[in-house]
Amino acid sequence: METADLSHHISRRFNEDLERVRTKVLAMGGFVEAQLAKALTSLIEGDSSLGESVALDDLQVNGMEVLIDEECSRILATRSPAAGDLRVIVAIIKTITDLERIGDEGEKIGYIASRLATMERPENKYREIKHLGRIVSEMVHDALDAFARMDAEGALRVARQDRVVDEEYEAIHRQCITFMMEDPRAIRRALDVMWVVRSLERAHRGSRQEHLRIRDLHGARQGCAPHQARGRRTRPAGSGAD
Repeated sequence: METADLSHHISRRFNEDLERVRTKVLAMGGFVEAQLAKALTSLIEGDSSLGESVALDDLQVNGMEVLIDEECSRILATRSPAAGDLRVIVAIIKTITDLERIGDEGEKIGYIASRLATMERPENKYREIKHLGRIVSEMVHDALDAFARMDAEGALRVARQDRVVDEEYEAIHRQCITFMMEDPRAIRRALDVMWVVRSLERAHRGSRQEHLRIRDLHGARQGCAPHQARGRRTRPAGSGAD
């Protein structure tokens, strides 16, 4: 192995460890992304069984987080990484924590969707939630895409969409308050809708942390051939709640 190859890695095995963890993070991210998309679909289409299945599948997300965390702990204990490599492991641990939280928000949306499916659907069929959900889903997807390709510029570009999410969030809240004031019978559904948009806002917050963290990962990985830019990720089937 040439000297240049050793600038960031102690050994070939350590390099393989990082690649294995990276692959698991992307798999976890893809699963979380698909779960969020299904949760939104269950709400928009009034599919109670789909909402319940999303909520139950959150256990798989938790299991993925535990396995990746254990793998990172093993690497820290056996490889004693320094400098850039240590930053990568720490950033990965924080990333899977964010992904697990996004999964939790998808679980909440699934539960609420299963409850809302038993009520009369509004005439607009939750159009505003569909729009906000699409924005947040795209941000989660792009964050994972930036992670896969170590694209710091792309991560920062997507993070600038914060204002759009905030504006949509506030608009839906104001609309729900108006509905409750005009018709007390709409209070239960309006409160559920407010919980859904709150979960979407939290999911957006988690993806934003991922976007900002890409800068550290990018800096740590620069010059490291095995972990340089990868191909663009494909969007999981069923994503987008169209």
